[in-house]
Amino acid sequence: MRLDKYLKVTRILKRRTVGKELAKNQRILINDRIAKPATEINVNDIIEVIFGNRHLKIRVLSVQQYSKKEDANMLYEVVNEFTQE
Repeated sequence: MRLDKYLKVTRILKRRTVGKELAKNQRILINDRIAKPATEINVNDIIEVIFGNRHLKIRVLSVQQYSKKEDANMLYEVVNEFTQE
């Protein structure tokens, strides 16, 4: 599954276009490498998303084409989350 779609399906981001913009601006890393919006996501990948001063690092637990809102957080686990000041 594409990175931008995965972030949308897991509800980390509300829209795929936001994921595309973050990736184009080199604000998303997969396994410590700069990612493009079309980068394929695999189980156990580590994704780091930088939203301004907020950093979110997650581990991919499952890749699904669709998820219900209440099940979306079961697709990943938060490894680290912090706000930079």
